[in-house]
Amino acid sequence: MSDSTKSGFSKEERAAMKERAKELKANATKEQAEKDLLEKIAELPDGDRVLAEKVHAIVKEHAPHLDPKTWYGMPAYNKDGKAVVFFQGADKFKARYSTLGFNDGAALDDGAMWPTAYALTEITPAVEKQIIALVKKAAG
Repeated sequence: MSDSTKSGFSKEERAAMKERAKELKANATKEQAEKDLLEKIAELPDGDRVLAEKVHAIVKEHAPHLDPKTWYGMPAYNKDGKAVVFFQGADKFKARYSTLGFNDGAALDDGAMWPTAYALTEITPAVEKQIIALVKKAAG
C-alpha cells in the first residue's frame, strides 16, 4: 500500500496541512508575517523562487493593502483575514509548473465561469501585465 493511500493524502499534502496548523497557531504581526513569507520564498528552488519573488513584488506594488502571509506553507496575500492570492511552487507538490492562484475572496467573477488558477513557468513583460491586472482585480 502506498504512503498516500493509507491516509488518502500524499506526503506533500500532509506536510502542507502541518504547515497550515502552525500558521493558525501563530499570531504574528504583519511585519513578522511578511518576514515568514519572505523566508518561505527564499527556501524555494531557484526557478520557483524567482517567480515567487516577482509575484511578491507585483502584489506589494499593485495591491499593497493585501496582507502577506504564508498559507499551507506557500506565499499568499490576504484580504479580510483570508488568502485571496497565492503562489504555489512547482516543487511543492512535484508539479510540472508553478501556480498563481486565487481563492473565492478574489473579485475575479466573470459570468458563470472563470479561471482561478494559472500555470506559471516564467514572467515575461506580457505575463507581468496579466498578473498585475489579475492581482488588481482580485484585490478589489
